[in-house]
Amino acid sequence: MNESPQATAVHAIFAKANFVQALGITVTALGEGRCETRMPVLPMHQQQDGFVHAGALTTLADHTAGGAALMCMAEGEAVLSIELKMNMLSPALGPALRCVGTVLRAGRTVVVAEAEVFAQQDGAEKRVGKATVTLIRQRRA
Repeated sequence: MNESPQATAVHAIFAKANFVQALGITVTALGEGRCETRMPVLPMHQQQDGFVHAGALTTLADHTAGGAALMCMAEGEAVLSIELKMNMLSPALGPALRCVGTVLRAGRTVVVAEAEVFAQQDGAEKRVGKATVTLIRQRRA
């Protein structure tokens, strides 16, 4: 099955981002204006109380929102986050996190997306974070 140019670009930005790779974040699903990712929860992701660190949650949400935005771009375009608001809704625990990024509006210059982070806890998913991310369109270098 052939991958769309947008999907190829999303996989490339995840592969090229060293910090994202170090966190173990992987793309699990892509669609028009949508990106889903997964991050295993490892000891290095935890803060002093054993919860997933806000920085790890925010990186997961930001990069996933960026992947969703890139799924709306024309070939040769890129996106760059210019503003981000992250709400931590509940302490994140569990073996893995799942993040779903969705584009709310793709304008000519600015894209607004959201990303929701879910933790696998007690056999169910619990929403633990939500980000709103503003991105700007750019020509890919």
